[in-house]
Amino acid sequence: MFKLFRELNHYRWFIVGVIALTIVQTGSELFLPTLMSDIVDIGIVDGDLSYIYKVGSAMLAIAILGAVGSAMASYLAASISAGFGHSLRERTYAKAQGLRVSDFHRLGASSLITRTTNDVTQVQNVLQMMLRIMLMAPIMCIGGVVMALSQDVKLSSVLLVGILLLIAGILLIMKAAFPVFRTIQQRVDRMNLVIREALTGVRVIRAFHRLNWERERFAESNESLRDQSIAANRIMSLNMPVISMSFNLSTILILWFGAERVSGGNLQVGELMAFIQYAGIILMSIVMFSFLFGSLPRAMVSAARLNELLDMPSEPCGNRTEDDRTLVDRLSLSVEFRNVSYRYPGSERTVLSGISFRANEGEVTAIIGGTGAGKSTLLQMVPRLLEPEEGQILIGGIDVATLPLLGLREIIGYVPQKAEIFSDSIAGNIRYGTPDAGDEDVRRAAEVAQAARFIMDKEEGFDSLLAQRGTNLSGGQKQRLSIARALARNPRIYLFDDSFSALDYKTDAKLRAELRSHLRNQARSSILFIVAQRIRSVIDADQIIVLNEGRIAAIGTHRDLMETSEDYREIVKSQENGEGEESA
Repeated sequence: MFKLFRELNHYRWFIVGVIALTIVQTGSELFLPTLMSDIVDIGIVDGDLSYIYKVGSAMLAIAILGAVGSAMASYLAASISAGFGHSLRERTYAKAQGLRVSDFHRLGASSLITRTTNDVTQVQNVLQMMLRIMLMAPIMCIGGVVMALSQDVKLSSVLLVGILLLIAGILLIMKAAFPVFRTIQQRVDRMNLVIREALTGVRVIRAFHRLNWERERFAESNESLRDQSIAANRIMSLNMPVISMSFNLSTILILWFGAERVSGGNLQVGELMAFIQYAGIILMSIVMFSFLFGSLPRAMVSAARLNELLDMPSEPCGNRTEDDRTLVDRLSLSVEFRNVSYRYPGSERTVLSGISFRANEGEVTAIIGGTGAGKSTLLQMVPRLLEPEEGQILIGGIDVATLPLLGLREIIGYVPQKAEIFSDSIAGNIRYGTPDAGDEDVRRAAEVAQAARFIMDKEEGFDSLLAQRGTNLSGGQKQRLSIARALARNPRIYLFDDSFSALDYKTDAKLRAELRSHLRNQARSSILFIVAQRIRSVIDADQIIVLNEGRIAAIGTHRDLMETSEDYREIVKSQENGEGEESA
């Protein structure tokens, strides 16, 4: 946890202020019992009212000073913890966004959300407690011991019994609670995962009438979290009995032996009263530590999870410079795969093996194959969303691993297999990759993507707001907006990952025709990669790559492959039969 607290260097003067104000507060609390002892032993015993008024006024002034110090210290501590939580949340969010794809999938979106929200909050809350308790409790404890010794040294040895009993009980409770709190965080992750899947997949769940099943899944994860929380509370519930027993035992022993010393003339009544108050201050400081330690196990688990995330390597993006885009933009346009292989982390199966081909400027390269053939994996390697285990990917003869990552991605227009729509206007979604795109650029991209018609049918046109994840759009409309987003960027390399799958044949044909016309009319030539299932979507490609179980089975034009590739002919035949059955 203290590794995270290195960021507190920015708040050092605030922390100094908390320390100073805490000293004022605890100093006033430690001085009050002595003044009360003087009132009893001098003012009351001697019947001196003026002395009582004088010392009483001093006590009131000191109490007010302590209260002001306490309030200001609490305010500063809250400000420090809130600022720390804000910066830690930003760091965690930035790290989650910058993770390598393999690490992102290993942790999972639900765990990353929990770490960015709940775990940061746990650490933030404990920091606020530490700023107050870890400063105040030691001062109160040490000051209380010194003041108690000043009242009566022999009676202080009696107090030691209660202190040792309290410390031993708290340590045993914390030892038992720590592993339970670690399990609670894991149960929170699990419940977030179940909730996320249930909410994002609500249409499929309803379509397959699995509402009861999902409710049972949630109930199971919720009950598991409840059981662990009860187990933790059961352990922590021992805190108060231990505290009460220590307080009561200490008070009884102090009164027992203190009364003997008062009767023997070795101790005055006011001093005994002050000693009891100092004993309460000492024990209370230990109790304050116990409250901190009650939250500490859960916060330490959260801190460990945050450190795990923050220590993970990020994508080597660096800071973008204007030269990055210029450097990559000036490369001669070609994309070449040289003996590329890839295996997903933790998988025994090689997804891609020995992939070699070249795509030249102005060409359309199509990639087809069965499910799991590695088509999407191959495409994701061009913008370095995935890194090859073996081989090289070259753009303009230069290994992409040596190119500035941000500059590389700025010349690529990527349309993923699953269209991602953000809760923004339609124009905002199209401009997402190119914030400075003009209205005419947005309109032209929508026209080429065959999206302009349904956009203009909406009451507010391009200013129409879209729901989260585009739930107020059809699948085909979402795909067309994703394509328009890539077109608005005017990239040099287009990557379409099965981006026409939700389009009807007529819209598919129009879009491909407009796309070819758009690319021909661009000021610079581009390279177009298309992953598709339909032969009609790739039949005009300059080269078609047929993948079979992660290997290239054939490369050529449609005509060439019809003559030379049995795998390709089978795909064509299966689709022709399927279309014939549909028309029948």
